[in-house]
Amino acid sequence: MKRLWSPWRMKYILNNKTKGCVFCRMSEEKRDKNNYILFRGEHNYIIMNLYLYNNGHLLIVPYKHTSTIEKLNKAEASDFIELTGKSVAAFKEAFSPDGFNIGMNLMEAAGAGIEAHIHMHIVPRWNGDTSFMPVLFETRVIPESLDDTYSKLLPFFLKISSAPEPHKKKKGAGSGKQL
Repeated sequence: MKRLWSPWRMKYILNNKTKGCVFCRMSEEKRDKNNYILFRGEHNYIIMNLYLYNNGHLLIVPYKHTSTIEKLNKAEASDFIELTGKSVAAFKEAFSPDGFNIGMNLMEAAGAGIEAHIHMHIVPRWNGDTSFMPVLFETRVIPESLDDTYSKLLPFFLKISSAPEPHKKKKGAGSGKQL
């Protein structure tokens, strides 16, 4: 029998299972710390993946509920890609990974776990982050709790959200805030 200690899973097990889209619900709840939301952009938000492939696995999620990328308008799509870049920059500064896997699984055949709401995966990678555990035991070891990773990443996302972009004037309240 395989056993792997993962205490953060208890939140999910004990959580009331509600119907509807989990991404829409979390974006509306305004409980960012509890939901591991690191950053809110104008059209998308950044959240930590609860079912991570590797430590620090992030998701970029549009506020718009859509299962297809082509239904994002130009502003939504631009913000989607911009937040992907900001996530990579924040993670580089906070954890200095050796690389990243970035991508999307669109529709069930491509492996989409939440098919009804698109999202971008950003998975930081380190040289040597794979070991015999996944190969021999089909078990991945995650070395840090979600709460600890969230606490380490949040200051970098707060810094990004408060910095004016070089080609734009600084906006007032309402965009790029963490709640």
